[in-house]
Amino acid sequence: MEKQPVLEARGIDKQFPGVHALKSANLDLYEGEVHFVLGENGAGKSTLISLIAGVHRPTAGAIEFGGRPIELSSVHQARQLGISAVFQEFSLVPQLTVEENLFLGAEATAGGMLDKRRMRARAREILERLGFPITAGERVAYLSRAEQQMVEIAKAFRGELSVLILDEPTASLTERETERLFGLIEKAKAAGVGVIYITHRLNEIRRIGDRITVLRDGRRVATLRVAEASETRLVELMTGRVIEQIFPRIQFRPGERLLEAKGVTTASRNVRNVSIRVHAGEIVGIAGLIGSGKSELARACFGVERVAAGEVRFAGEAVTGASPRAMLDRGFFYLPPDRKLEGLVMMRGARENIALPSLAHRHFSRGWLLDRHGERQRTAELARRLQLTPPDLERAVDQFSGGNQQKVLLAKALSREVRLFVFDEPTVGVDVATRVAIYEFIRDLCEAGAAILLISSELPEILNLSNRVYVMYRGSLRAELAGADLTEDKVLGHFFEREAA
Repeated sequence: MEKQPVLEARGIDKQFPGVHALKSANLDLYEGEVHFVLGENGAGKSTLISLIAGVHRPTAGAIEFGGRPIELSSVHQARQLGISAVFQEFSLVPQLTVEENLFLGAEATAGGMLDKRRMRARAREILERLGFPITAGERVAYLSRAEQQMVEIAKAFRGELSVLILDEPTASLTERETERLFGLIEKAKAAGVGVIYITHRLNEIRRIGDRITVLRDGRRVATLRVAEASETRLVELMTGRVIEQIFPRIQFRPGERLLEAKGVTTASRNVRNVSIRVHAGEIVGIAGLIGSGKSELARACFGVERVAAGEVRFAGEAVTGASPRAMLDRGFFYLPPDRKLEGLVMMRGARENIALPSLAHRHFSRGWLLDRHGERQRTAELARRLQLTPPDLERAVDQFSGGNQQKVLLAKALSREVRLFVFDEPTVGVDVATRVAIYEFIRDLCEAGAAILLISSELPEILNLSNRVYVMYRGSLRAELAGADLTEDKVLGHFFEREAA
């Protein structure tokens, strides 16, 4: 007897105002398999899983669960069936604690009152079972993005599972936390759970994948087994064209020392006595686990984090304690890792976002008045350069795909004269084609003489784009690597606690 899928989506259409997101798309999922769904930003991946998770209803087509047709009207209904999703966009309430978020909408009660003791005990048990180092009673607003990701994952493992949907679950996790998640997925597979997994990280597929479905322009273009899928083939299916190589070759010509941090310690103590330097014409990487202090170091140099000790110099000038505005005016631009929280004003248009850092500069103003014509002209030029799609500069940024939101963030950095760019997790949540374009963009800036500081949790980015790398561990500098020493083994060797001799 032929094995039946635990879940099947057939002929799915979904239309939003002005957008035909899915066009007769199909997906089937079997018990105990990890089924990857791949595609460029805007291909329809997130729309498809939102239908399966009960967020939206399809315009046409059918979803079957356990061989029977179902019509999902809510996420709660889907979870009652055992279909649980971890979305790329967090659904946490920052003002509530971890345990309150875990049981939001499914609170334990006793005598008509919330049973907080029971929920805390259950939350602690879930977090301990999953191996997540977070406290049940801590307020979510005070957690790092990686820790918030753990809370989202814990929510999915709260009840009995039949189908687990993961949308870019490792985007904010380190190698160690990713390994822990993969271990949980293997356990779920062994228990018969079917897993739908969306990622832009192709190296994850061979680690845990069984089958792959590729979407392009809202349609399924192929479903194949992992053993049949080369990276080149997958990229060709996703983009409709051949991409020769992911990482570009870069000509480094180190020149003037632009940024120097000497013995920097932050007030938060997330960075302790760290010294680095970055020259014009080079790309310097900072690697380390979440919590290593790599982002905090760059933010301290930019003026976002307070420096308690040490010195920051830019172009030979002491700038310790200078404000971000002062650093911007000197030609230092920091691109944050969370474009939605810190990088962009999501409800405003692309034009306004691109122009925001440069309103007092030529092209954008005439004295005390904004130059609307110059602003439109300059932002349109930057949008064309970065191939913003669609090229509608008045469209609210939250209506663009993740990859195009990242392009708006990059365009902001080009709206004024910049000598040093700090890219903090520049390819989070973007597709392969956009990733390649970002890498080429970084190469072009470097070869044009800019200094680049690259902070990334993706080791291949660090290894393939940098000419020097600093490795941090728990707020301290572990190593500076270059040349023949710049290898995966040597970088990873500094990521973890050293054993006593």
